[in-house]
Amino acid sequence: MPRWGWFVPLGIATLVGALLAFRTGWIAATISETDVITAFSQRYVQQDGGPEASLGDCVGLAGQIEGAWITVRCGNIQYHVNRLGRLMSTGTPPEKPSI
Repeated sequence: MPRWGWFVPLGIATLVGALLAFRTGWIAATISETDVITAFSQRYVQQDGGPEASLGDCVGLAGQIEGAWITVRCGNIQYHVNRLGRLMSTGTPPEKPSI
């Protein structure tokens, strides 16, 4: 096998890695809070909210857990989302103590 044949797989792997890194950076640079709130509000209406759910039930908050960029609260469900727009976890808001 010629010597250059050994470098072709390395060049292809480097090119694929560079494209994946560019794609991840592009997503992080162009995603907005509105995009995240809209996407998870639609998820709530379609999957989790029940028959009377509406987009107006949802509100965006600063990240409520470690590593979360934004928390979307819809009714009793919280969606914790990272900076790339990926769902980290779901949960219910903690009960406020009664005094």
